[in-house]
Amino acid sequence: MRITLAEDSALLRESMAQLLIAEGHEIVDSVGTATELLAAVTVRPPELVIADVRMPPDHVDEGIRAALEIRERWPAIGVLVLSQYVERRYATEFLTGTGGIGYLLKDRVSAIDTFLDAIDRVGSGGTAFDPEVVRQLLLHSRADSPLSRLTERERDVLTRMALGHSNAAICAELFITRSAVEKHINAIFTKLDLRADTAHNRRVLAILEYLRTDAAD
Repeated sequence: MRITLAEDSALLRESMAQLLIAEGHEIVDSVGTATELLAAVTVRPPELVIADVRMPPDHVDEGIRAALEIRERWPAIGVLVLSQYVERRYATEFLTGTGGIGYLLKDRVSAIDTFLDAIDRVGSGGTAFDPEVVRQLLLHSRADSPLSRLTERERDVLTRMALGHSNAAICAELFITRSAVEKHINAIFTKLDLRADTAHNRRVLAILEYLRTDAAD
């Protein structure tokens, strides 16, 4: 996979680059600022961007804003953002559009298998959300949200969908049958008013609704 890295810590950036190269990936560009990231993607579009949320010069939200611009201008590029903290206000805006999306806390980078799995998922057009990110977003969901219509089990299933788990993985984690998982997912679609004839992927739309709730607070 062709990957562009954007991380202001030169040590972490180089460590990630060496790991990814060892796994057979190609590092197209490796930069330290959001400005350099956008310039690099413009000249040599990769298949996946891995970007820190906070980057120079202000270390506030430069990285996530660059990620948002990339998703708008190049929707086919997968974007995996890394952060020390859960930046709740940008979750919904970042997760709109098409293509792969992911949000990991930086602690997960040291869990190599988890990190590499997230890269594979996002690079192939899927999703990868840190469990802690999902947990914090769920804790702040509003009582008047469509999510309030879901049962506890349906919320368990949707949480795992947001983490990027397949139906088979959800079966294994919740110790329920595949038909039960499919039943819960169909109920989620119905309660969130996601029609079968929609032009968009209902699974992705359900996850977006899950996260959109928080951004409105």
